[in-house]
Amino acid sequence: MNTKPKSRLLRSGAVTAFATFLSRILGMLRDIAIASILGASLSADVYFFANRIPNFFRRLFAEGAFSQAFVPVMSKTKELNDKKKLDDLLNKTTGTLATIVLGVTLVGMLGSPIFTAIFGWGWFQSYLNGDSDSIKFVEASYLLKITFPYLFFITLTAITSAILNVHGKFLIPAITPCVLNITLITTAYLVAPYFKDANEVLAYGMVVGGVLQLLLQIPFIIKLKIFIIPKFDWHHEGVTKIRKLMLPAIVGISASQINLIVNTALASFLATGAISYLYYSDRLLEFPIGIFAVAISTVILPALSKIDIEVNKDKYVKTLEWGIKLVLLLGIPSMCGIIALKEPIIRTIFMRGAFTSEHVLLSSASLLASISGLCAIMLVRVLVQGFAAIEDTKTPVRCSLIAIFSNIVFNLILVWPLDYVGLALSTALAAFVNLSLLFYFLHKKSIYTLSLSTILFIVKALLAGALMGVVLKYLAPEFDAWVKMTTFEAACYLALFVSIGSVIYAATCLLLGIKPSSIKM
Repeated sequence: MNTKPKSRLLRSGAVTAFATFLSRILGMLRDIAIASILGASLSADVYFFANRIPNFFRRLFAEGAFSQAFVPVMSKTKELNDKKKLDDLLNKTTGTLATIVLGVTLVGMLGSPIFTAIFGWGWFQSYLNGDSDSIKFVEASYLLKITFPYLFFITLTAITSAILNVHGKFLIPAITPCVLNITLITTAYLVAPYFKDANEVLAYGMVVGGVLQLLLQIPFIIKLKIFIIPKFDWHHEGVTKIRKLMLPAIVGISASQINLIVNTALASFLATGAISYLYYSDRLLEFPIGIFAVAISTVILPALSKIDIEVNKDKYVKTLEWGIKLVLLLGIPSMCGIIALKEPIIRTIFMRGAFTSEHVLLSSASLLASISGLCAIMLVRVLVQGFAAIEDTKTPVRCSLIAIFSNIVFNLILVWPLDYVGLALSTALAAFVNLSLLFYFLHKKSIYTLSLSTILFIVKALLAGALMGVVLKYLAPEFDAWVKMTTFEAACYLALFVSIGSVIYAATCLLLGIKPSSIKM
């Protein structure tokens, strides 16, 4: 059987993680630029709303669900060494998906007020009642017309990214989001200040970034001697297989995104700034997810897809377990560190221009609630790939539907006593529900059960992370001291504490017996 060597799998993960890290750094700089211009104002709420809706559909049609369905099918077709059959699959898949997403994009642009009413019901009610917040509904509907085309271009980019991943090219797809971030940073600093409505300019910048991302990948596709001629064919054998896998996977991969949309809809009933606070905390949550979970889940799917679980179950289990251990080894210190340094992190990154110290405290409350679900969200990404590799997308759907329902219940229970913090906490709790169900069904289907060694590994990592968090919380200055610092001073102090935390965590892991060989592949 033709399988990727274990050392190459780890190397691919490292390359993807590095490229993704670079992308996330630029993404953070992008958010810094946006925060300095928009702060947590009405304009910020509207822009983040118009940004979130097409990105929600992107998760449905492009990156997550599509990759889970497309990569296994393409991997198996590629193994046949039949170029004509592979080209036919690529042409028909691209043409079919592009046609569908183009239709959704046009509907989204023409029906933007309807989408705004659905996902921002509080604003729509204000509009009907003629309240002061009605301007949010009007502006959000307008911005949504501008941002929706981003969906079409990012979907095509997702197709080219999946093709490159199957051919073992992980660097370019991982680094592609840098283009969008650079475009928005440039727009925020060099273009937006010259216009009255900065959020409108940023909306156009988002679409331009989507186009440039696609253009970046095309030369590398051509280099592989792949020339895609899109053709619509709903009943093509490969397309049929992909859509049967993809339709349930749409829900399976997008539970957290659907939860965020539900949160956004409920936040539209809350005071101005609620959506912004949730956005900023979510961006910090996405930082470790994007660097670690996305990188690991990206490289593990092609590897798992090549393993015949009926023939070589041990290898399948070891590969999945490698992903679980590695994502927790990196996720636990990220969670504990952010909990200990949440205010300094937000102060250092965002506090400038329109973003005040009050916004820091309000955003940190949301961050504390959301970061508690970090490891659960990261593990879900890995476990879902385990099901996708054996072409079982129905089970993650069942888990996600229950998680989505539980999130709505948690929202209704927590939003009134805890306001927007309750919305962030609900998403974290729903992630744990999803994770528990995935582990349950892996065990029930006799695919994977947590071993005693893995459980001990998790306990040791948690102890190391907790110790690190307590020490950092004890050493860090009070919030008032951070506010009085210059941004440069705050960044230096924060870098120092991150370094101290890393040393404490690594040393404690080694003392507890967690060695590099524990996660070696």
